[in-house]
Amino acid sequence: MLPEHDYAPTPETPAQIYAAYLVHLQRRDRGNTAYAQAARSFLRRWPRVQSWADIPLDEQLAANCSTRPFVTFLMVSRRLQPGYDYLVHRKLSSLWHELTDSCLQPDLDQFISAALELGFTERVASAIGSQIIARLLIQTGRPLTGLRESDLQELLHACHVRQERTGRGAKHYRSTTHSARQILFHLGILDTQARPAVTALTLEQRMVDVPVALRPAFVAYLNRKYATCVPKTVSSLATRLAHFGRYLAAADPSLTSLNQLDRRRHIEPFITSLTTATNSVTGEPITVADRIRRIHAVGNFLAEITEWGWDDAPPRRLIFRTDLPRPPRCLPRYLPVDSDRKLTAALAKSPYRLAADALLVQRACGLRIGELLDLELDCIHEIPGQGSWLKVPLGKLNSERMIPVNDEVLTLVDRITTTRSSGRPMIHPRTGAPADFLFTHHGKRLSQNAVREELNRAAQAASLGHITPHQLRHTYATALINAGVSLQALMALLGHVSTQMSLRYAHLFDHTVRTEYERALDLAKSHIGALPKTAVGLPITDITGTGWKDTPAIKSRLAGGYCLRAPAQGSCPYANICEHCPSFHTDSTHLAVLAAQRIDAQDLAADAEKRGWIDEAERHHNLVSRLDALITGSASA
Repeated sequence: MLPEHDYAPTPETPAQIYAAYLVHLQRRDRGNTAYAQAARSFLRRWPRVQSWADIPLDEQLAANCSTRPFVTFLMVSRRLQPGYDYLVHRKLSSLWHELTDSCLQPDLDQFISAALELGFTERVASAIGSQIIARLLIQTGRPLTGLRESDLQELLHACHVRQERTGRGAKHYRSTTHSARQILFHLGILDTQARPAVTALTLEQRMVDVPVALRPAFVAYLNRKYATCVPKTVSSLATRLAHFGRYLAAADPSLTSLNQLDRRRHIEPFITSLTTATNSVTGEPITVADRIRRIHAVGNFLAEITEWGWDDAPPRRLIFRTDLPRPPRCLPRYLPVDSDRKLTAALAKSPYRLAADALLVQRACGLRIGELLDLELDCIHEIPGQGSWLKVPLGKLNSERMIPVNDEVLTLVDRITTTRSSGRPMIHPRTGAPADFLFTHHGKRLSQNAVREELNRAAQAASLGHITPHQLRHTYATALINAGVSLQALMALLGHVSTQMSLRYAHLFDHTVRTEYERALDLAKSHIGALPKTAVGLPITDITGTGWKDTPAIKSRLAGGYCLRAPAQGSCPYANICEHCPSFHTDSTHLAVLAAQRIDAQDLAADAEKRGWIDEAERHHNLVSRLDALITGSASA
């Protein structure tokens, strides 16, 4: 059956088709007598060339090497629609060359031009054009603007049939079809953008390991949560409840209703099992925070269905606040100044500018990664007399905020607008409204995975350990605290709704704690009292018998004596300052003093190393090196 056309092809005789084929061969500077003979044989057997599409696929694929070029000519000249099964089974390696100057060329040029504007490379754009679009144009007989979603689905179905028939995978077809759909959307040919490449499992599929009798309650509860929670939250709940369901299936296969749950037989053993539970991805034991989240999820599930009066709800409360383990009070994981500078330098040199600039914006504005990727083109607002502000969209806490930005951020945003891919506004996954996102790549929103991969690359290039995007937010907040920003301002900049959230950063560098520490240290210094007494009239060359070099104190050998300080005081910043001063001069008359000082400095370095005072040992080694230079200079003078 012929596919529907937007036009009726002009009827041709076999002689006219044969003549057109000879002209095509001559223009391509190809062919020989075998090609001509194969074309004549084909036309004698199928004078109506479209009838060739009705023969079995195996017979179509059995065409010899002289006949296949004629079949390709018929396809690219829109004289033959062979069927998607033939198009996906045959590797059309020479198709791209045959398309030149064909009636399909203008449509392919339009498609490739749009793909290049969206940031695809010429090689990838050509591959999508030849693998997907050319096959659609051949089979549908319609122009590019006439393609439909159903055409893409038919092509994919043929790929799946081929995979079942031959075992040859269809992954590359699925990938290129996904990209082709997105390009057609930005061309205005398709009304809907490409769906995510990975389709999420349904709730029923997520709960497949839950006992059959309990599964309807789990699924119904999760569906009800969609009314008050965002999809990501519901997905997280599904993961934790699925774990609870698997535990019940293993612990009590006879359980047929949630109202049969017993605190001692089911809940307490479940809570205990979490102490040895492992992460299904990493295989590592789950964290205390994850244990708390799983207990919360199950507790809220059972408590809420009881409040709602469900028939199969437990008759009493089963999980209590005391069931939660004590959470660790970890400080925010900020990047030290040196690491922050190294990472920024690595991102500045990155060849993947869009993701690198996204991370630089996150560091400069303290955004969550979801807020970052939700930024739109009009996110910068100029307020007369108030400078430039960045509008942060609804995020984790479902609130918007404005952040003041400097010229560096404005330069970043300007650069991003030139490197992002253009195209039609896309449907916002949370609001459902069209949105012009700031970070777009290949006609789609930049993904979190792409940002994380770029951060991993930059961290490795900077010789840093593993870093997460959220650490950039912690680093931003820590820098503000160090600069003395108020708690109220910090809450507004970070989008916190409670002081407790912001106080975590304030605990990092508490000014009061620092002041009290310094006051106590000064008080301790005044109460240290006399340190070990030195020998009276200690000869400079005497390095034994006094005991001062073995005291558990910070020691410095001076040209005219020595200095002792309590370990809490640290080394004196002026210790041996003269020996290191470029204005310091000596001569051969002081060689004995310098040699004795060098011997003591070596002993003090060994003493510091034995006590584990690495910095103190390094200080003494530096003095030894300086004394060596002075002694050498004095001896040669």
